[in-house]
Amino acid sequence: MQKKSNVYQLSVIGLMAAVICILGPLSIPIGLVPISLQNLAIYFALYVLGMKRGTISYVIYLAIGFVGIPVFAGFTGGASKLLGPTGGYLIGFIFMALIAGYFIDKFFDKWYLCFLGMALGTVVCYAFGTTWLAYQANMTFKAALAAGVIPFIPGDLIKILIATILGPKIREQLISANLFSA
Repeated sequence: MQKKSNVYQLSVIGLMAAVICILGPLSIPIGLVPISLQNLAIYFALYVLGMKRGTISYVIYLAIGFVGIPVFAGFTGGASKLLGPTGGYLIGFIFMALIAGYFIDKFFDKWYLCFLGMALGTVVCYAFGTTWLAYQANMTFKAALAAGVIPFIPGDLIKILIATILGPKIREQLISANLFSA
């Protein structure tokens, strides 16, 4: 039974990494930093897999993009994306996943705490990404905030709200089908 469980967990981690790979490239370029669905896909991975496995699925996605497969925003890939101006946000999503995943795992039955955890994780991602953007693009921190955070706040709040509403429903369905084990 343990072996079957491990195979199932690995399969679902791979499946959620694939979902991130599918949603991640879908983006709207609005300057240096595009609007993408990566964070929404990560939130869903966290609801489906929990903090540890959800974060692992995102790291797998990063590795796939790092080797050059075009899974990043705008169907791009390669080490240059991680080292370029928007790379800080890509790395920052790891911290977002850990923080949001902790809240989702610990407070699953309290939607407002899950929302708060996703919002806090997003703020940490913003801080990491903005600092990197300012450094890489030779911008002031204020200019980097204007380019990489301010335009994204409304959309990210909507994505967090969508995940807050749909994530628990998905997880509850998986639990009732005996397909979820954190």
